[in-house]
Amino acid sequence: MFKIAISKKIIYILVGISTLVTILPYTSFASEPEDLEKKGNEYYQEKQFSLAIDTYQRIIHLGYEGTSLYYNLANAYYHNGKLGLSILYYEKALKLSPGDDDVIHNLSLANTKTIDKLDTLPKFFIFQWWEGFLALFSLTGWMNIVYIFYLLMLGSIGLYFFAKRSFMQRYSFFSGLVSMLLLILATIPLIINLNRQLNVKNAIIIEPSVTVKLAPDQTSNDAFIVHEGLKVRELDEVENWIKIRLQDGKEGWIPQNEIGEI
Repeated sequence: MFKIAISKKIIYILVGISTLVTILPYTSFASEPEDLEKKGNEYYQEKQFSLAIDTYQRIIHLGYEGTSLYYNLANAYYHNGKLGLSILYYEKALKLSPGDDDVIHNLSLANTKTIDKLDTLPKFFIFQWWEGFLALFSLTGWMNIVYIFYLLMLGSIGLYFFAKRSFMQRYSFFSGLVSMLLLILATIPLIINLNRQLNVKNAIIIEPSVTVKLAPDQTSNDAFIVHEGLKVRELDEVENWIKIRLQDGKEGWIPQNEIGEI
């Protein structure tokens, strides 16, 4: 009996140790991004922008993203003279939080520093309003809104069938109709934003100057030249070449490492 008790204690100790060994790495890993971001912020405040950039990038390489992370990284790149990378991460931050005033302001400021100023036709005010409406929330935000309206609709349906008084049934009926209408209206921008995220790829030129080619070949004829910070759309990919389109309709091929996808 004594030997059995000892063996059980040993088993419990071994199980406890194995549990700690399993949990501790994840606990330290979970705290690592927060510690790195804090350290990066300290480097930024001390104007050691290169060290701040390296620290923020380490967090990204761990698989993390966030509006404040991208925003701080963009600011560090901006102060470090990397305009293209700065605009790239402002755009990434804006993609996560479309209505963030600080991101919008700094992105607008950075865009004034770009060399390429493309002449495009102004959008009709209705289209501008619609684009602004779509950008009110991120894709996750629209998904949450649709989910809330869906739950409200289900709750109204349930209340209608279980309500014992007629006025409650009328209330639940009309609230169900309103919830269904709002659900449909919220689903439309959700589908549009989801389609854009899956099928539309935008990128930023991150090199100071890039010669765009007519074909995906270094020996191909030159098409035109673009500069860092310019926003382009990705159309196709062949090996290490990306076909891009500018806002004014020009198209061409550039090496993949000369742009950053938003």
